[in-house]
Amino acid sequence: MSDEQMIMALRKSGFRVTKQRALVAEVIAKNDGASCKDIICLVRSRDKSIGTATVYRMIKALEDIGAVERVDMIKMVTDNR
Repeated sequence: MSDEQMIMALRKSGFRVTKQRALVAEVIAKNDGASCKDIICLVRSRDKSIGTATVYRMIKALEDIGAVERVDMIKMVTDNR
């Protein structure tokens, strides 16, 4: 899903789209499959004012509206054994 689609989904679900949320959406869209920690590092490299909690809340909001899906890598590895 592109960052524009994520932003539209957020607006449709009643979220305000701030500059910070737009940046997080852009980073997630451009780094498909990145871990939460990687996303935080990438976001903070572009805007130091965005905190860890903001990124985690945004990821959770995107999960809740179905825009992104979290993959549990530990579960995935143990299921494939």
